[in-house]
Amino acid sequence: MFERFTAGARAAVVQSQEIARDLGDPRISPAHLVVAVASVPDPAAGALAAQGADRAALLDAFDGDGLDASALAALGIDLDAVRRRADTVFGAGALDRADRARRPGPGGRRGGAGGHVPFTRDAKKTLEVALREAIRLGHKRIEAGHVLLAVVRLSDTDGHALLRRAGVDPAVLAADVTARLAAAAAA
Repeated sequence: MFERFTAGARAAVVQSQEIARDLGDPRISPAHLVVAVASVPDPAAGALAAQGADRAALLDAFDGDGLDASALAALGIDLDAVRRRADTVFGAGALDRADRARRPGPGGRRGGAGGHVPFTRDAKKTLEVALREAIRLGHKRIEAGHVLLAVVRLSDTDGHALLRRAGVDPAVLAADVTARLAAAAAA
């Protein structure tokens, strides 16, 4: 299937492995694919950026810190106050550093780097649906935009959740990506 991927789509898949490795994640998920698409020079990255979801914004929204501010507020806990206190006592970004430190790296090692990072089942499904999206649109090659369309379509994955956390409207993104793909195909 990868022979049908354009250079931009291939670059995004390669980049997703680097992103997973950098974040200390043992497997590549759809969320890593979304950040990777935003990281490569491709019209799909422009569609994300048009909604304020460039690479930096997506990384900020990526997996957050595992803390749900509204759920904690319901318990009477002010997450911003906790964050400020942790930063004062342990240094700026203490909660973020603690979260990254507890995440296992590739092969289950903490902080590990290098080597192949495998895809999750959802990431594999996303790439399969990207192929279906290309076929549906009558395209012979799989673009990074088809990967984004697959993420939008698979609303139960962490990639779709990442788009939502980053403030992306999936329907608007799908329309923009589809228009950009059509314009590229016409050119």
